[in-house]
Amino acid sequence: MPPHHKKKKHKKQRQSFGVSNENANTTTEWDHSHDVQLEASTSYYIKRSEHVGRYLVASRDLKAGNVIIETPPLIVGPCAETEPVCLGCHSTFPSSSVIYKCESCNWRICSPNCHGLVAPSTHYQLECIPLRDKAVHKLFQTSTPVQVKLMYEAILTLRCMLLKTVDVASYDRLLDMDPLNDVRQQIPKLWNRNQKEIVLRIRNDWGFAVEFTEQELHTVCGIIEVNAFEVGQDPIKARALFPEACLLMHDCTPNTGHTDALRTHYLTVRTLRDVKAGESLTLTYAHILQGTLKRRQHLKDEKFFYCNCRRCSDPTELGTYCSALRCTDCRRGLVLPVNPLIQESEWRCQECRKEISCESVVLLLEKLSQQLECIDGNDVVGLETFLRKQTTVLHDNHYLLLSVKHSLCELYGKIENYLVPQLSSDQLKRKETLCRELLEVIDQLEPGLSRLRGTIMYEAHVPLMIEAGQLFQSGVIQRNELRRRLKEVQKLLKESAKILSFEPEGSPEHGIAEAARDALENMGSI
Repeated sequence: MPPHHKKKKHKKQRQSFGVSNENANTTTEWDHSHDVQLEASTSYYIKRSEHVGRYLVASRDLKAGNVIIETPPLIVGPCAETEPVCLGCHSTFPSSSVIYKCESCNWRICSPNCHGLVAPSTHYQLECIPLRDKAVHKLFQTSTPVQVKLMYEAILTLRCMLLKTVDVASYDRLLDMDPLNDVRQQIPKLWNRNQKEIVLRIRNDWGFAVEFTEQELHTVCGIIEVNAFEVGQDPIKARALFPEACLLMHDCTPNTGHTDALRTHYLTVRTLRDVKAGESLTLTYAHILQGTLKRRQHLKDEKFFYCNCRRCSDPTELGTYCSALRCTDCRRGLVLPVNPLIQESEWRCQECRKEISCESVVLLLEKLSQQLECIDGNDVVGLETFLRKQTTVLHDNHYLLLSVKHSLCELYGKIENYLVPQLSSDQLKRKETLCRELLEVIDQLEPGLSRLRGTIMYEAHVPLMIEAGQLFQSGVIQRNELRRRLKEVQKLLKESAKILSFEPEGSPEHGIAEAARDALENMGSI
């Protein structure tokens, strides 16, 4: 859990867990000073302070791509508000699929041969027999579709609680993660929802009142909400807990990224860029291409803290102006928050000094967001029109426009009527421009081995390579200029392949890495 969440020190400090690696040479040192080293590995050590709690710090100089953490999940389960999923592999069920059920508990599974039901299966080890003995499957007969979804959501909480008797060591590791009960209890909507949909469901509807107390269940709900990672890709998505990774501090310009294996959800955390010894190791719980106001509110709503990082503290967002509006009065200045660390802060034009209320800004962005949502995701003309119109209202790098640019740079060359052979010279140039504009922002906000950066680099190579060939064939450029342009293409492909080769096999990003390597091979030496 990012240390920003910590409110106070526990009365009893459990030992933290380091990298899952027998050769990590983990050591522990206790101290009563304000800021102490608790535990060290070959890549990091764990520090604790009264202000932020426990967090990871680089124990040596690290290079981009160095592995910080490699670990299987402590526990995996269905996402919140999920559709019904297989309790073996967490895949959703196609509407036309044959219905298979677990022979023991009668809950639905994807097939008798599901890889997630092969021993040692989480389902068989934990909830299968208790669900069977308490005949919970009978509740499906009288439940609405919404209630069924909530039943699946409660499975992860039940799995965590069942560790208490099946695997005490894992249960202790689970309890080492902060549930932020004191913070969450001050949010009635959240606490009451958990009480009704998780706690009372498991205790009363499912019959576990003797086994689990309300307080225990609320604590586990908090541990999941505060610390869980979303893992997998459609059609297999889940939530998982990783005791090591939850100590990575949140930052809106992170220096680490993570991937998880598609089936096992084995987590790997790597540095995105070079990190100096003593520097905090960080990841982000928010979308990089998102403005500060919305990003901070998302973190408050989902993770219960307001971020005060370097990007959030800067009204210009490190010079990218991802939240900036254009002044409708003077037509020259940019409108930025006076104090971005205050959600209700006034906004002010940097030229004419006119002030706008935060409420007015929020209403404007909600209106524009609704307009954008009404445009079909494959409507190139509609997206381009939105982009053209809103550049009079929003800075070119505003997060709403970045979202549109991201969509367009992928649509050009990939959908009907816009396939690569069908693109005009202007459309190829447009794709190139969009990619360059995105990369300029990403290089400020998530430099290094960023997944987003890798995919945009691959998109960028296509128009550059085609344009270079066309200009050379028509005699507009000579061989030296052709070679220079193709070297830029090679550079993009090499970097894209390097970044995306870290993605798990079978993922779309790993497929792009293979395509980038194939393109490099076809280019040969220049």
